[in-house]
Amino acid sequence: MSSIFSKIVAGEIPCYKVAENEKFLAFLDINPLAEGHTLVIPKQEIDYIFDIPDAMLGEMMIFAKQVAKAIEKAVPCKRIGIAVIGLEVPHAHIHLIPINHVGDIDFSRKKLSFTTEEFTMTLQKIRQNY
Repeated sequence: MSSIFSKIVAGEIPCYKVAENEKFLAFLDINPLAEGHTLVIPKQEIDYIFDIPDAMLGEMMIFAKQVAKAIEKAVPCKRIGIAVIGLEVPHAHIHLIPINHVGDIDFSRKKLSFTTEEFTMTLQKIRQNY
């Protein structure tokens, strides 16, 4: 079953692409909890993160770490929080969220809204540090 993330990978739906390699894609969440909130996905359609083969999951975490380090340099924060919920889109994904307090990663909070220009500026800052 093709998810919205598969359509992003295929280029059918645009995204604010942070980083990409042959296996993974990182892009800004359009319903973020914080500036710089980024999603990391495998390009292969895999619904559940724990169904990803071990070696690939390790590679995904290394890719996510590189992206997180770039976000941390671009967006003022104490840390980059990581969350895997896996219910909202049937395609495995990792949330990388700049945080200053534990409550900053609470998904029941109201999502932020940014303009295209604001998303683009954040994207450029992260890419400069990747």
